[in-house]
Amino acid sequence: MFSSSSSFFLCLLIFSVTFSHVLGDKIFTGTYGVNYGRIADNLPSPQSVVTLLKAAKIRNIRIYDADHQVLSAFKGSGIAIIIGLPNEFLKDISVGEDRAMNWIKENVQPFLPGTKIRGIAVGNEILGGTDMELWEALVPAAKNVYTALERLGLAHTIQVSSPHSEAVFANSYPPSACTFREDVLPFMKPLLQFFSQIGTPFYINAYPFLAYKNDPQHIDINYALFKKNPGIYDAKTKLHYDNMFMAQIDAAYAALEKVGFDKMEVIVSETGWASHGDENEAGATVKNAKTYNKNLRKLLLKKKGTPYRPKMVVRAYIFALFNENLKPGPTSERNFGLFKPDGSIAYDIGFTGLVSSAPTSSFLSFKVWIFIYILCVINIEQV
Repeated sequence: MFSSSSSFFLCLLIFSVTFSHVLGDKIFTGTYGVNYGRIADNLPSPQSVVTLLKAAKIRNIRIYDADHQVLSAFKGSGIAIIIGLPNEFLKDISVGEDRAMNWIKENVQPFLPGTKIRGIAVGNEILGGTDMELWEALVPAAKNVYTALERLGLAHTIQVSSPHSEAVFANSYPPSACTFREDVLPFMKPLLQFFSQIGTPFYINAYPFLAYKNDPQHIDINYALFKKNPGIYDAKTKLHYDNMFMAQIDAAYAALEKVGFDKMEVIVSETGWASHGDENEAGATVKNAKTYNKNLRKLLLKKKGTPYRPKMVVRAYIFALFNENLKPGPTSERNFGLFKPDGSIAYDIGFTGLVSSAPTSSFLSFKVWIFIYILCVINIEQV
């Protein structure tokens, strides 16, 4: 039998192997990431979230701001983070480079290099939205942020991007017919031109759930959930699609191609499925959320491309890490979480979580697990 001392060090070794990752310097390590939203009053501390992400081997996250507590907690974790420049700051940042510089010096530079900040998302779902002043501010804000990063010597490690919703498209069915909205194009083209110059992919929030919820009579839910179904055939490209997720990505590629950006990569900045919804929100069930996210994770881990871009590996951030109980809108908005606040899984898609159950809303930290293990070893030896 091991002594308590040797058992302790063996435990440390096991945890070290489990929680450590050898990460490269890419913006996106591998193909799987998660959105870490925090519009809630029952979430675990950022330090506990780091422990959870490491246990789940999630190496990429997106947050929607530049919260200092979060950025400090991720120091030394090796987890790649895209931070958000919130929409409400865009007009101010678009005015001049000095304001972008001040924002970066306050919210980015102090956390480097310990915290692996690999991107800044300038706004979220701006084009296609209702605020035309934000449409006008987007390109100058993105350029000012990039210029500030360049002056600080950070542009080669921190990517400037801006995620879009499906609202930027006039149509997306079949995939090859997808085009950008005419009113969006005057703002989208200069943004794409700039992003093409600096090597930024096209980020799209793609939700088969929303498509199905809005038209359950005409969309096969199995097509939306990656389950066996007849699929669709795109006559122009002669390609067959057996799931909507891949079709949505290829629709984005088709739209980009039509405006001259056929070499630009598409990355899914958000996708997911609600586990609960209002009566009129078709498909919002735990069973469907589990099916979608489990099949999506399997697909992403295969590191394959789409039918139209077979050599362009699909990468995606899943929405979301936790349910966010303070989000406004329909019930579905508050029920996209993969994990519960105590660190256990919301449903099984291949993750184990840190605990199977817990009496409180915050889960046990790594140090507490070590302490429990030591007590168990001592107990066994006394017996």
